[in-house]
Amino acid sequence: MKFIAALAVLGALSTAQAAKIAVIDSGLDYKHEMIVSNLWTNANEIEDNRDEDGNGYQDDVHGWNFAEQNGKIIDYKYLGTFSPDCKKYFDIQGKYFLHTATEAEITWMKEKVKDPEFISEMGKFGNFVHGTHVAGITIRESSNEAMGIKLIPTEVKPFFEGLSANKSADPEKKWQLLETAFLALASQQMKLLTDIAVFAAGHKADVANGSFGTGFKQGKMIGDLAFRAIFFKKPTEEESNRAASLFIGSLVKEGSKFVAAAPNILFVFAAGNDGMSNDEFGTSPANIKADNVISVGATYKNEFFAPFSNFGTKMVDIAAPGMLIKSSIPGNDYLEVSGTSQASPYVANVAAKIKGANVKLNPLDIKKILMGTVDKKAFLTGKVTAAGIVNLERAVVAAEMTNSMTVDEAVSRANVQIKDALVDAKTQVAPQNVVPMPLTPMFK
Repeated sequence: MKFIAALAVLGALSTAQAAKIAVIDSGLDYKHEMIVSNLWTNANEIEDNRDEDGNGYQDDVHGWNFAEQNGKIIDYKYLGTFSPDCKKYFDIQGKYFLHTATEAEITWMKEKVKDPEFISEMGKFGNFVHGTHVAGITIRESSNEAMGIKLIPTEVKPFFEGLSANKSADPEKKWQLLETAFLALASQQMKLLTDIAVFAAGHKADVANGSFGTGFKQGKMIGDLAFRAIFFKKPTEEESNRAASLFIGSLVKEGSKFVAAAPNILFVFAAGNDGMSNDEFGTSPANIKADNVISVGATYKNEFFAPFSNFGTKMVDIAAPGMLIKSSIPGNDYLEVSGTSQASPYVANVAAKIKGANVKLNPLDIKKILMGTVDKKAFLTGKVTAAGIVNLERAVVAAEMTNSMTVDEAVSRANVQIKDALVDAKTQVAPQNVVPMPLTPMFK
């Protein structure tokens, strides 16, 4: 079976029940032609400025906007406000990955990244389209239902303003102050995420996709900002790394409360787009370790590991396609985007399909099936725990088998019965190491 044809497996293997996926992101276009038929709707709520189901979230018809605390899971005021250059940039970047961009296109792209106004616009455009793009992947060729949970505002505001310390304070006391500030921020952020987890669990979500977070490079920028505010100087490289590690560590530590608040949901997190080892440097929330968490790195189809993808045999569990993925963006439009943000919803899609095949499976069961039925790849050895890429057909067949046998038996039989997905005509050259958008940021 060809790789592209394998997508049909998501909707064709059984008359499975629809599973719910909470898309925790920057909102989703619930009117989009690709999403509308798979949109989760709260049967106990109507849009009338009342809280019919009494859960404290008025008009949570298709989800909830935790960024602005209302039922509007997308801000349509941004629709049509972006220049054509935003889409053009992604189109050329996709060509550049595979060496098909012209010299003129490459020159244009390189010039645009020097333009502060364009970079600012791209930040807003990226946040605006991100959640809808991710949602489209979670429901593609399936009966899965997408629940919109807006965590990321379209325009992310700065933080740590006003943070300062006494100039004469002891250096170690300043480090303690910095760590306290990071823990306070992490606690505040994870309190919001815990509220999201409780909301999703209350609406019986089976899977939650998290293509958001803070990578080590972003952690360094944030850590440096906080360091300057407290120490009144620019950090050395060693101090910068220490501050970043403290910040990421605080987020991961507090994040355990987030996933623990919804033990019946499998959280699927993007590994990050820094091309770095999560084992060594860390990314949040991808580095949260729990039975109901799976972290995903990105590949190009099933040919090679994406050069931008974070990795780590301890912290990144599995790989999935995340390069040049075409999916929905607001306004009944489509765009090819690359990133672990696209690999994660691919796995969330399959996870929901597994749950639909046997509703009795718990998150750990689903995780075992996903990781136990991968196509083993030499290029993934030393990159992800499972050393393989998710196999759609094999995972769903194993899930169906669990209706009459144990998970371990089902995985073993499926591995014998279902062959690895065939590779389409291979790309003849290695991909250019183009850096895609980072994970949708929680902080600026």
